[in-house]
Amino acid sequence: MSVTIYHNPNCGTSRNTLALIRNAGIEPDVIEYVTNPPGRERLQDMIAKAGLTVRGALREKGTPYAELGLGDPNLTDEQLLDAMLEHPILINRPFVVTSLGVRLCRPSEVVLDILPSPQKGPFTKEDGEVVIDEQGRRVK
Repeated sequence: MSVTIYHNPNCGTSRNTLALIRNAGIEPDVIEYVTNPPGRERLQDMIAKAGLTVRGALREKGTPYAELGLGDPNLTDEQLLDAMLEHPILINRPFVVTSLGVRLCRPSEVVLDILPSPQKGPFTKEDGEVVIDEQGRRVK
């Protein structure tokens, strides 16, 4: 069972997603995409399989989004992809790839929809929100 997370260790959502994967007893392939970004074809494939548009996969906060003028609605997907590949911090995170699908895991518990194994025990996010109860069941 192969699980890959495109991870940014400085992001709480990404850390929570990684922890949920590990809480299912899975040690994923962790790719720190800011220093090791996916290629254009892989990025396009992940975006499409996640059901997103290229613009929907762009991150604005804490990035050069505004400085690069990426809010311009006339920019093509190719131009947006060029920017994402030149500045990987523009790729929203975390993307998770499993045999059950690809998701942009925002919020982190979206990963539960594509994990091939159930949660093994309780899980609380870094902010204190309980996501998985003592029996390994999703809360909410």
